[in-house]
Amino acid sequence: MPSHGLGPAPVFEVLGRRLRSERLRPKVLRRWNGLPPIVGALAVFAALWAGGCSSPKPPAAAVPLSDSVRLMNEAAQRYVRLVLAVGPHDVDYVDAYYGPPEWKQEAEAARRPLPEIRAEAASVAAQLEALPDSGGELDRLRRRFLSRQLEALVARADLLLGKKMSFDDESRALYDAVAPVNTEEHFRTLRARLEMELPGSGPLIERYDAFRKDFIVPKEKLDAVFRAAIAAARERTLRHIELPAGESFTVEYVTGKSWSGYNWYKGNYRSLIQVNTDLPIYLDRAIDLACHEGYPGHHVYNVLLEKNLVRDRGWVEYQVYPLFSPESLIAEGSANYGIAVAFPGDERVAFERSTLYPLGGLDPAHADQYDRIRSLVEGLSYAGNEAARRYLNGEIDAKAAAAWLVEYSMMSPARAEQRVRFIEQYRSYVINYNLGKDLVGRWVEAQGGTADHPDRRWRAFERLLSAPMLPSELTAR
Repeated sequence: MPSHGLGPAPVFEVLGRRLRSERLRPKVLRRWNGLPPIVGALAVFAALWAGGCSSPKPPAAAVPLSDSVRLMNEAAQRYVRLVLAVGPHDVDYVDAYYGPPEWKQEAEAARRPLPEIRAEAASVAAQLEALPDSGGELDRLRRRFLSRQLEALVARADLLLGKKMSFDDESRALYDAVAPVNTEEHFRTLRARLEMELPGSGPLIERYDAFRKDFIVPKEKLDAVFRAAIAAARERTLRHIELPAGESFTVEYVTGKSWSGYNWYKGNYRSLIQVNTDLPIYLDRAIDLACHEGYPGHHVYNVLLEKNLVRDRGWVEYQVYPLFSPESLIAEGSANYGIAVAFPGDERVAFERSTLYPLGGLDPAHADQYDRIRSLVEGLSYAGNEAARRYLNGEIDAKAAAAWLVEYSMMSPARAEQRVRFIEQYRSYVINYNLGKDLVGRWVEAQGGTADHPDRRWRAFERLLSAPMLPSELTAR
């Protein structure tokens, strides 16, 4: 876990309470009741696993396990241990782990060589692919998820061992997706719309920064603004998604990071959320971070996976979260899409105007214009992908990448430099935010969850957060 930059930082608890409602809601996972046993040919596959996993068994099932489920459970344990084995070689890789502590201790003590880890991961992935299809939908999703996560582990090991990949090849290998390529002309067209909202003379970025200075939340008011944003995001989420009793998270304010916010999931339905205060925090970031890191974003995603898959089904693979994997596109994409799910249409600016502006001591007279500008700038987010693609492909240097971000992502020079540091640290991970959001949005809408049908949208969104989905699954439906 990164160290705190402010010493004893302001901390508050968002207390968890179980939603009490007499309204019955569909429980998607309960519709997938068990999996049919496979007989006969699976004996040969059992031999592949013999002696391959000395880990403790997952929680006992209420009914005898089919051979396919048993083999996947064993593969899942090996997957967790392999992810933990990469951790000592890559400080950013294991983003969360709440399984048996001795597994992590063993991985740190053993410090297995990366080539050995890579070879075992490739072997387990191949064995999973060779399993016959049991015919169960959830079984199919789980097997594909495990297999693809292991393939991403292999790719990350290759990168750590010095293999060179293009930006697109890397994102495909790690995140199961490739972001579209956009031209400078595309971003110039989007910038022209912003020019109309910010008339005047001088460079557009200077006019943009001058306009936004009146929307900076004073540091002494930041905690109150975030408290209100989180409380509203949680209340809106609990209208539609039942969360386990006792879920909660703690917020800390830190400095010296390449990111603006981070959710560290601790297990037992608890998260630590850190907010970076290196640079000014504008009012719109309160809703963004409250939803993205908390409700219905990362915190809710991890809570539902722990409840529905780890505790209810004994799927140990979800006790670990490797950052550089397809799971991250689902996590970041759903967290970003969840902002509009929780605050659809004009509800966001209305809440900001009535609640957050007064708490921040800011004048809401231009709240609507600020919201329009925020939306236009958000449309430029793919410019960040182009900066990363060109920089990591060696077409431009760090200085040129920062200049591109200033020109086409409307970032201040300081924020652009911070983003370049993020790109250097996390590389093609940047696609998970915007491409992930778009893929999640299209999938949810394909399930009937449009803005005109908010209940359906919440149901589809909850289903996505509660199942072993892959990016390629989103585009296939």
